[in-house]
Amino acid sequence: MPVLAPDGSGGRAFLPDPLPRDVTLSTATWTAVNEATAALARLDGAARQLPDASLLRHPAVRREAQSTSALEGTYAPLPEVLAADADDRAHLGSELFEVLNFEDVAELAFSWPEERRLTLAMLGELQRTLVQGTSGALPDAGGLRDRLVMIGARGARLDSARFVPPPPGDQLRSGVEALLDWFNDPPSLPTVVQAAMTHYQFESLHPYSDGNGRIGRLLVIVQLMRGAVIREPLLVVSPWFEARRPQYQDALLELSRSGDWSSWIGFFAEGIAASATESGQKVEALVALQQELRLRVREGGKRGATERLASDLIGLPYVDTTQVAERCNLSRQGAANTVRALVDLGILEAVGAVGRATLYRAPDVTRILED
Repeated sequence: MPVLAPDGSGGRAFLPDPLPRDVTLSTATWTAVNEATAALARLDGAARQLPDASLLRHPAVRREAQSTSALEGTYAPLPEVLAADADDRAHLGSELFEVLNFEDVAELAFSWPEERRLTLAMLGELQRTLVQGTSGALPDAGGLRDRLVMIGARGARLDSARFVPPPPGDQLRSGVEALLDWFNDPPSLPTVVQAAMTHYQFESLHPYSDGNGRIGRLLVIVQLMRGAVIREPLLVVSPWFEARRPQYQDALLELSRSGDWSSWIGFFAEGIAASATESGQKVEALVALQQELRLRVREGGKRGATERLASDLIGLPYVDTTQVAERCNLSRQGAANTVRALVDLGILEAVGAVGRATLYRAPDVTRILED
């Protein structure tokens, strides 16, 4: 459809057709979908080795936050992301602040009951939370965008843009509402296929002025959880796509041009399979490390809070004594003694100070997470 940019340049915007309820896929694509589904099942099985798999949610969400933000041009080193105190954002740089906003968004999305229908208001709440306090907090934050957006080189004119999503207005709103209807009442297709189709449609509509990529990739995890493919959000999808950014962007664009669902779904399923395998390997390594840390504590003659904290470090690789006191229900002196015991055992090491509190790191945990 023809559109006119504020600078007077003209061009054509793309309005995707509503999602179909059936697709024809090649044998190779079906194989990729089946492999992705099996890899997700293995990840879910690895998580169930833990009495409380939610313990690993924090590092998984932080890793996803760091990588999905990097895909959009906001980079913060993973060690800084893992160590950051979300309750003390006044001392964070703008990049780290924005990355941690994604953690808030993810936890909000994961808190909604899976049987609850996803609505336009809920999506808007995610987007508003994501951009709060950042340069993306534009007047239309939390609502569908009120401006024309272009995808391509920064500063490009409309007539040279790589891709132009639908202009703001009734057609954009209708497209997003149709997508939500499809998402809430999906067709009888494997959940991996559903997630691939939802992701394409969301990115093609590009409903918000900022944050579309990050929200779109978060919806992948939400949809896999709603489809009961995984039970905990331990899947980290963005590193695979970040490492293949040109191919990822080209695959989305090619589907808009050709309508070839099979090619896009095959690429997407390959990424999900690789991501689930990598995430599962980290979960298995952390489960094994948890047992090792408990054994080291016992062999060191310690029990109680020291053993509990050592066990929890697989989900909390950076701690200070205040956090330890709150988590283990200890006095400040008791927390300090517990931390000192783990330092003596080589399980924790001091890495610096945040304000007046010394920060400690579990190096065996961070090696697994940062590898």
